[in-house]
Amino acid sequence: MGRLVPAVTRALDILELFLAGDGTLSAPEVTRKLQLPRTTVHELLTTLAARSYLVPVPEQPGRYRLGVRTYQLGSRYAEQLDLAAEGQRVAREVAETCDETVHVAILEDTDVIYIAKVDSTHAVRMVSAAGRRLPAHCTSVGKMLLASLPQHELDARIDGRELAAMTPNSLTDPDELRAALAEIRERGIAIEHRESNPDVSCVAAPVRDSAGRVVAALSISVPMIRWSEERETELAELVAKGADDLSVSLGHRGGVR
Repeated sequence: MGRLVPAVTRALDILELFLAGDGTLSAPEVTRKLQLPRTTVHELLTTLAARSYLVPVPEQPGRYRLGVRTYQLGSRYAEQLDLAAEGQRVAREVAETCDETVHVAILEDTDVIYIAKVDSTHAVRMVSAAGRRLPAHCTSVGKMLLASLPQHELDARIDGRELAAMTPNSLTDPDELRAALAEIRERGIAIEHRESNPDVSCVAAPVRDSAGRVVAALSISVPMIRWSEERETELAELVAKGADDLSVSLGHRGGVR
């Protein structure tokens, strides 16, 4: 790796200070937080403001907030993001950790569509594929996504519709489904036992975009021969971390659950 340029590093350090706090900073605050000379901070702030990365706060003399150039860069970054590609990358990382099948799915009406998948290396594993569509109420990813909907959207998707069963364990009663979704919403994790496949249990967590909206869910699927309460707890933590990592890659900043 080449040599880092100190001035650029300091300028970026200043910009990253705005990731926390109330969104405005003064020169003395930057000086104190970064332990830089006052003259250096003044020059850096002046340069960043001249290039529209920072702007003075009119009603608060001496304070700065992020400028339009940072928004433009963030927007361009968001435009280049590919949920499926990012999902595949994170799914691979999660699968390497647990050696189980990992999916990323999105919600379309009352179904989920798998947009990324990484297989386990075990001989006994879940048979599925990216692009497959399943009833949302029968899967952990689907229930996670349904639980994340505003109430009126959820009602529009399940009221008056038949909830088909994929296995004897599938939830087909709307009231039971609503109760299950309320628990998922409270916990922030969805777990399903043999509801879409009689030999598989799954755990899922929500994936959020830069605006905090749930846009997908990430799940880990495990054959019942490798499932236990201890394994469930372990995988719930792992799937939450994986979903958080994917959310961060989509521009989300904290407060996932």
